[in-house]
Amino acid sequence: MGYLVYFSIVRAKLVVNSPYNQRQDAYAQSVIRGKLVDKNGNTLAETVVDEDGNESRNYPYGELFAHVIGYSNDKLGKTGLESVENFELLTSNAFFIEKLKNEFSETKNMGDTVVTTLDADLQQAAYQALGENKGAVVVMEAATGKILAMVSKPAYDPNNIVAAWSDLNSDDTNSPLLNRATQGSYAPGSTFKVVTALSYIRQNASYRDYTYDCNGEITEGDITIHCFGGHAHGQEDLRSSFANSCNASFANIGLQLDISQYKKTAEDMLFNKALPGDLNTSKSSFALDSSSGSGEIMMTAMGQGKTTVSPYHMALIAEAVANGGTVMQPYLVEYVTNYTGTQIRKNVPKSYKKVMTSDEAAQLKEYMSAVVEEGTGSVLRGRSYTVAGKTGTAEYSMSDGEKTHSWFMGFTNVDNPELVISVITEGSDGSSSGKAVSIAGEILDSYYN
Repeated sequence: MGYLVYFSIVRAKLVVNSPYNQRQDAYAQSVIRGKLVDKNGNTLAETVVDEDGNESRNYPYGELFAHVIGYSNDKLGKTGLESVENFELLTSNAFFIEKLKNEFSETKNMGDTVVTTLDADLQQAAYQALGENKGAVVVMEAATGKILAMVSKPAYDPNNIVAAWSDLNSDDTNSPLLNRATQGSYAPGSTFKVVTALSYIRQNASYRDYTYDCNGEITEGDITIHCFGGHAHGQEDLRSSFANSCNASFANIGLQLDISQYKKTAEDMLFNKALPGDLNTSKSSFALDSSSGSGEIMMTAMGQGKTTVSPYHMALIAEAVANGGTVMQPYLVEYVTNYTGTQIRKNVPKSYKKVMTSDEAAQLKEYMSAVVEEGTGSVLRGRSYTVAGKTGTAEYSMSDGEKTHSWFMGFTNVDNPELVISVITEGSDGSSSGKAVSIAGEILDSYYN
């Protein structure tokens, strides 16, 4: 009896929404699949019924929302919110007299409408700002966890998913079906220095006394780490090491850390753990242990090595700093209404986990502000809004030479944080390492101006 109660309250919706549950589509025999709309009521997905009663799923924005909204197709199944909210979309809370009348006339009921947290204007801005780059953008409300935009490129047009299916699945070069925002697995580059700095702060009460004289490189054994472009930063404390994104200084910091405590800090920040949220996400990896050599430790401390992370996860870390150490439960659905607009269910913001103390968050906020005010993110300085953040360049080798991923993660209105943003572009050359921060600026300008 206890399990039946638990199942009804906790598990039932998960089972009904499971893509492996073939019975869920039986609802479609009596319900026309409902709409998905953005926060302002713009239609993102709807079912169109022709004169002969044939139904087809229509996506007015084409590939703009392809990965976050997903697709619903009788032959190919469902992805994104089309899958997550399948039960709601195939449920009708129309007025009972109308439903009774429809039953007698053998007419289908209209499914409920799912109102998402997404902002079509901001999504469009993020999509345009990414341009022809492979990559992803995530924008969230810092205080609530609402996801306002989620873009992944290359994308696909869900209106043509059946015709393009073979080509989409065989395109290993571009992987257009992959949601890079939540399932991409990348070296974080210098954005990971947020985690390294936090671990050093936790392990050293006198962290404000840290000093390092950077001559552009550091050597330990037979391993030499270079600062970007071989730049010698000179005398630095922890704040300036962070603002300048000094690889040599952070490699030096990594060698001073207790690795077991370093790993604990990373796992406090949700590495090696399932991430909260509505969509399927990749698990980020922190691989250091007691057997790790000095070279691997130095590489990890500066965001290279075997560490991997998704843009979505980096947004959660930025949110934690913005919120005084708290990660809010991320969500994509604002509320559900019946087709006439009567509200059925509403989601409310709630805390997911406290991952650092408010003092630690305040210190990291100061360092991230320094990145913009005097460091590698200075392109965002002097705008109509303030920004704190961290840039990153993750190097990797390709058959045609060394390439880099360009990163930016951060938040706006530093004193009273409003938006969290995470951006990655794949495969930049060394001269365009700041590409992600420029894209972030273009997106934020569109929102505020």
